[in-house]
Amino acid sequence: MTTTRSMTRAEEIYKRLRADILNGRHEPGSRLRVEALKDSYGASSGVIREALPRLVGQGLATFAPQRGFRVVTVSPERLQELTEARVFIETHVVRESVAAGTIEWESDLLAAHHHLARTPYFSDDGALSERWLNAHARFHRVLLEGCPNRQLRDIATQLRDAAEIYRCWARTPAEHSHRDVAAEHQMICDYAIARDVPGVVEALSQHINITTQLLLNDYGRHEE
Repeated sequence: MTTTRSMTRAEEIYKRLRADILNGRHEPGSRLRVEALKDSYGASSGVIREALPRLVGQGLATFAPQRGFRVVTVSPERLQELTEARVFIETHVVRESVAAGTIEWESDLLAAHHHLARTPYFSDDGALSERWLNAHARFHRVLLEGCPNRQLRDIATQLRDAAEIYRCWARTPAEHSHRDVAAEHQMICDYAIARDVPGVVEALSQHINITTQLLLNDYGRHEE
């Protein structure tokens, strides 16, 4: 019973740390000190030490002897590499998902898209809404869940999580621009439900690449 409670607690702390990294509460490159995290999250050192390697495995943190755990650093070069890998993997997985997805998958995708479309981008304080980030992640996850190969789905999710941290690197959200991100999601959903493989592959590729280009443009302005 104690072991089960410990595992549940470790999972909870891992999820909280992961969400806080993705939402920018731990800045890129910042140190993840066990003692400080223990106090912040109200967890034991053992639970924190169990969660941190999982973040490394997800590409959200790094570990080096003498330096300990840190939030992954960001750079234009790494973002471009992640984008190339995401397009390569996600377009393959979405092909399989659209081909093999069941009626239940269609229903889940429509529900995820409806939730995303009804969720505001920004919270009351003007920051990108955590609710929107969660709805956005769920939409993209469900889009790929029709693929029967779980290993490929997991790789796609890990790459997406690793790229998601760049939203906190940017000064302004990539969606807050002249692009119509809602229309992009609608198009992806429509092509998927219609089982239009070339259409969904093209729409998803453009969606990923547009976000990357906006983030890179933001970085360029920041460097000037």
